[in-house]
Amino acid sequence: MPGAPVLVTTGRAATGLTWPAWQALQAAPVCTAAPEHPQLAFLRDAGVRVDVVERAADDVLAASLHDRALAGEQVVWLTDGEHDSGLVRALGLRAARGSGVEVEVVYGSWDPPGARLLDVVAVMDRLRSPGGCPWDAEQTHTTLMPYLLEEAYEAYAALEDGDLVDLREELGDVLLQVVFHARLAEEAQAPWSIDDVAGDLVDKLVRRHPHVFAGTSADDLEGTWEALKKAEKGRTSVTDGVPLGQPALALAAKLQRRAGRIGAPVPAFDGLGGELWELVRRCAQAGLDPEVALRTTARNYRDRLAAVEAELHAAGRDPSDVGPGEWAALLSADPELPRG
Repeated sequence: MPGAPVLVTTGRAATGLTWPAWQALQAAPVCTAAPEHPQLAFLRDAGVRVDVVERAADDVLAASLHDRALAGEQVVWLTDGEHDSGLVRALGLRAARGSGVEVEVVYGSWDPPGARLLDVVAVMDRLRSPGGCPWDAEQTHTTLMPYLLEEAYEAYAALEDGDLVDLREELGDVLLQVVFHARLAEEAQAPWSIDDVAGDLVDKLVRRHPHVFAGTSADDLEGTWEALKKAEKGRTSVTDGVPLGQPALALAAKLQRRAGRIGAPVPAFDGLGGELWELVRRCAQAGLDPEVALRTTARNYRDRLAAVEAELHAAGRDPSDVGPGEWAALLSADPELPRG
């Protein structure tokens, strides 16, 4: 029976082909509409001829392949996957009508985990290249700095809300910042690119997990981690590596924890800053993260304030007309709102 095998491969990475794929490639003429297909160079090296045809409407291509197969020719269509999904459906419909042509889908390769990260890099290249996005082209490391924090906070908020759907999107925005800064560094002729960022991360993860990759003991993982970081970075103080740009409560808590490693006390300070410093110490004693504790209180207040505003609007009242005494009564009416 005449046939029109459709060979499905990844359009992102040339990861090799299955044996059925090689059999199909060697048994019939091969066509594709993807001139940049990552497998083409490897197929040509293997002596497989691939004819690159002009991309046309799915129905037109399906009709052409169907007619060739109906004439007794077996033709292999090398697809890059997603762009040819319509063509595969069109071929399948023609075969389902009983035309005497058999359509067989042969899977030659698949996207490895993380393959879509290649798409992120490709899209960033398009945005920053001539003819890309004017706004993206104007950005620098400095102009992007606020977005790095903003996107991280939005991902944090999604975690607080337990919203995994929103978290997916926000993590994508965080990833965008990583790829964007790496691209800027590469354009500035820095000695690294996104591949170096990823490579350094891999090396660090392997190096700092000797209990996984080197067969060492898994006892005292935190101590081992800190010792490795100290040796790698040449740190001489427990305060080295503490990011001073983090929120003040988190900064105070971090410094107090670092001081505790070497037995240094947490002294008292005067003024309002000193009182906040003491509250951080008390949170540590209670086993609480001061940043999380304050954020929880603030979010509860935000929720209650918004609810009261909605109640007032529903009653036809302007919240700005409510006096201090009534505001206090309305806000305190919620038993879940933290007091004091």
